[in-house]
Amino acid sequence: MAQSIDFSVVAPPAYLDAFVAQDPARVHHVAAQRVLCDETYRAFFALEAERGADIIVDNGVFDLGCALPAADLVEAGRAVGAAEIILPDVMRDGPATLKASEQAAREIRDRAGDDFRLCAVLHAADDEEWLRTYDALVSSDYVGAIALPASRRPDPDGRLCRTRWAATRYLEDRGLVEDRIVYRLLGLSRTGHLELVEQREHEWIASVDGAAPVILGAMGIALLPEGPYEKPSTPRIEKLGPIPEDRFDLIRRNIAVVREAAGSSVQIAEVCP
Repeated sequence: MAQSIDFSVVAPPAYLDAFVAQDPARVHHVAAQRVLCDETYRAFFALEAERGADIIVDNGVFDLGCALPAADLVEAGRAVGAAEIILPDVMRDGPATLKASEQAAREIRDRAGDDFRLCAVLHAADDEEWLRTYDALVSSDYVGAIALPASRRPDPDGRLCRTRWAATRYLEDRGLVEDRIVYRLLGLSRTGHLELVEQREHEWIASVDGAAPVILGAMGIALLPEGPYEKPSTPRIEKLGPIPEDRFDLIRRNIAVVREAAGSSVQIAEVCP
């Protein structure tokens, strides 16, 4: 089993010091649009980069419905000392994701050369498309990282395009993992932290990000180390609103549960006022 998968906590900007700061600083997934419009958010992650964290700038499609232009992604990446940019993607559409990623990669390289590792998201409508898309990504000259989206709904057939733990097992069993590529998990799946125990069998998975421990803790819901993981309907992180201080300890325990499942020894850093 892998020693650890780094877990990047996603929290509202007002609570970065309380829940997101890392000791030691390892990996942070950050929202490009927030970097560009929020000075406090930008300064926090720039400092985490100085402390040694790999900053991964997300393209904004999950929050905004469409990815930011390449110029904005480069600007956001430079503002926080990012190591990596997640290229534009189209949900459940491999060909459209490849087209958007290739175009953005060209534009980013024209502006920034090789300053950033470029991460492509592996989307597909079915398993044949998933395999073709994966092959295209690992064969390309611009992809330095691949992100596998979370599996949000049950899929009794265990398809590669819908069941992330089936996909990672497939890649390993068939020797399809590329040493030169960094592999990431995007978000917690429908089994939450419990998936990470299984994913730790794959030593090549570098990181995962998620807001669930913060959102659920703010709602008064505890994550249980052994499960079950039951996630009710929750607000988006940007719609969470003020979090009562009496929920802070629960949120921190939830984060610790996820990190334990991921095998990570990272702690929430104590940030000096």
